[in-house]
Amino acid sequence: MTSAIPFASLALDPTLLPGLDALGYTQMTPIQAQALPAILEGRDVIAQAPTGSGKTAAFGLGLLGKIDATTGGTQALVLCPTRELADQVGKHLRKLATGIPNLKLSVLCGGIPLGPQLASLTHAPHVVVGTPGRVLELVQKDALQLRGIHTLVLDEADRMLDMGFEESIRALVKRTPKDRQSLLFSATFPDAIRTLGNAMLRDALEVSIDGGAKPASIEERFFETDPARRAPLLASLLLQFKPESTVVFCNMRRDTEEVVGSLAHYGFTALALHGEMEQRDRDEVLVRFANRSCNVLVASDVAARGLDIDDIGAVVNYELPTDADTYLHRIGRTGRAGRDGLALSLVAPSERNRASLIEARLLESGQGKPIRFERIVPLEGKPTNAPQAKMTTLRIDAGRTDKLRPGDIVGALTGDAGLPKDTIGKIDVYATRSYVAIARTHAKHALERLRAGKIKGRKFRVNLL
Repeated sequence: MTSAIPFASLALDPTLLPGLDALGYTQMTPIQAQALPAILEGRDVIAQAPTGSGKTAAFGLGLLGKIDATTGGTQALVLCPTRELADQVGKHLRKLATGIPNLKLSVLCGGIPLGPQLASLTHAPHVVVGTPGRVLELVQKDALQLRGIHTLVLDEADRMLDMGFEESIRALVKRTPKDRQSLLFSATFPDAIRTLGNAMLRDALEVSIDGGAKPASIEERFFETDPARRAPLLASLLLQFKPESTVVFCNMRRDTEEVVGSLAHYGFTALALHGEMEQRDRDEVLVRFANRSCNVLVASDVAARGLDIDDIGAVVNYELPTDADTYLHRIGRTGRAGRDGLALSLVAPSERNRASLIEARLLESGQGKPIRFERIVPLEGKPTNAPQAKMTTLRIDAGRTDKLRPGDIVGALTGDAGLPKDTIGKIDVYATRSYVAIARTHAKHALERLRAGKIKGRKFRVNLL
């Protein structure tokens, strides 16, 4: 095993060091160690790297190191497939840029009104992070200029192509200078990605951190199923293994809602996440899953892209995906941050060929084992011991625009509301709304007290989700 390489070994701009300190970064991850030296030299890079590998810091340090915040104009553009991922990348880059005075970064995505974004571009941001469709729309309206771009990043490029963004990406690439630095990150390398890479990259260094190999800490188990009994079998697995948090992957969007309905019938706290949801609903589902107000998230592959939660106890394939890359990307969401992971797959007779392809891929990697199919009895009737989520979420209709901070919410809950501090969980503050997780046993009391009292001297509408 290669020993870890410290960030101190790189010739980083001194303004980047406070950001590394703020994030607690001292040693590079494998993708950072392979890609960063070339990125800092100004080379184009095409990298195979899954979510959670540290790729944001890899391209973030590179693009931020070249930003001149004393001048105007947009100098770097990062394209992402979803608003969730763009928001996460934007937050990460802002932390990395802690030591760069007066740097302006804008996140520009679809699913929200165009007006405020147009207004925000009156003064051009130095860095733009966004989805291809919305960024192109703003460029076509002459609200955003790309002629000063020196760094272009495509993050999760394979999913952007899956979602139909190729035409928008190519249109944006044409509007950037030819001498720019281009960085392409993708979890998989299908032919379409290589074609796009050849069109936009020059003499690119190609790196991979073995995105195809499963992490050694993930236990994989496969269960035979009758297609008509998937839902009761899923419920039986959740009761047997009792993961604290679970992501269930469905191949079809319509299946996500059906599975959630079945799990709710059995008494589980489950929510669906798919690409046809309104953006606010998607945001709230992700908030509730991350803060432990929901213990089962039932998602489609595209909708779950950008899901960045380290302690997912288990991943369940409600049915096997059609290719091994997608399977490996799914199960890679468990077993992170040094924790053990669990991957459970329901396999119908018609999916045996898919299982064989996955098995061959795992064996080829040298880390897999032959698949052994197990049987488990599907759940009969409604159980009395379905685990409930530990927390419940309150939504407060106020946020950053109201100068509301997490400390203000904690103060209102522990002060006038009289809640013990250990009953308050994760707090998320957005532009116009905030979410706070409360221990389920104290949620009703917290709701009543916040509605009757004030936060930061003002009354806001509060609802229980």
